[in-house]
Amino acid sequence: MISEELCGIVASNQILKGLDPGDCSLFLEQGRPRRFAEGAYLFHQGEPAEIFYIVIEGQVKLTQVTARGHQVILQIVGPGGGIGIIVALGEMDYPASAEVLEDCFAYSWDRETTRQIMLEIPQLAVNGLALVSRRFARLQTRYQEVATQRVEQRIALTLLRLVRQFGKREGEGVLIDMALSRQDLAEMTGTNFYNVSRILNKWEQDDIVSLGRKRVVLKTAHKLVIIAEGID
Repeated sequence: MISEELCGIVASNQILKGLDPGDCSLFLEQGRPRRFAEGAYLFHQGEPAEIFYIVIEGQVKLTQVTARGHQVILQIVGPGGGIGIIVALGEMDYPASAEVLEDCFAYSWDRETTRQIMLEIPQLAVNGLALVSRRFARLQTRYQEVATQRVEQRIALTLLRLVRQFGKREGEGVLIDMALSRQDLAEMTGTNFYNVSRILNKWEQDDIVSLGRKRVVLKTAHKLVIIAEGID
């Protein structure tokens, strides 16, 4: 028996947008529940894309190693987020690796099951194509930011995105409720550990953020917005 809470989390994924509850339940019933410990990998970059996941609990980090050997964090995925929708597009390889940041519970669908359900429920296929398109557009935006914006802007934009995704009110600020190291921020913003540390320390002195071990609290978000928009 699939619980309403579980259905609600899965239904929040964009791939199920516009589907009625019966189709959502049918999709979920075809899935396989799986658990992964912190540090485990759902898949590695370059492996054949064979399984699509929707995260129910926990967080997963998507990373890509460039041709020059640099690791880039593409996205952090939380509950309701989908990983590996590329399985529906053909016999391709995963373009990134998926590492579990904290113990994760997910539902998975193999490639053939995903394709078969899409044939039975065409709206799933339409939604899957839209999801891939949005992710492509997001990557274009990220590359544009790296090419045209100052490091301070890129870090500010990244923190604001993470607040929208994982923000949790704490005292007089908003906690980014995930383990977030300075190296993580460097890999998200196309810079290095030194630059991230220098900028975060300055922002802490200016009372914009409060820092801890793998912990960031935004204290004056409007100041961060001003930095992100490049306003002097």
